[in-house]
Amino acid sequence: MKSLYLYALVSSVGGFFSFCLNRKHFLSLLLSLEFLMISLYFLMIQCFMMNEFSVFFMLLYLTISVCEGVLGLSIMVVLVRSMGNDFLMSFSSLW
Repeated sequence: MKSLYLYALVSSVGGFFSFCLNRKHFLSLLLSLEFLMISLYFLMIQCFMMNEFSVFFMLLYLTISVCEGVLGLSIMVVLVRSMGNDFLMSFSSLW
């Protein structure tokens, strides 16, 4: 049990550092956010093991994280089609 908790903490810190350090491409930011979501899901498994409503909360969290991933990917596809790349510096010309 402690190994899953430790894995979730280490992976969430790694996902946060990868989110902070890889700010050049939009796709790498989305992958870092999804990695953070999965590590938070592992933390939720550890915290909600004893609760009766844990399955409901975990399914709700997974549903929201999937919707967030789909929304981010669709925004990226629209921006790549209009701009031609996924560099974050080129998105400043949209505003």
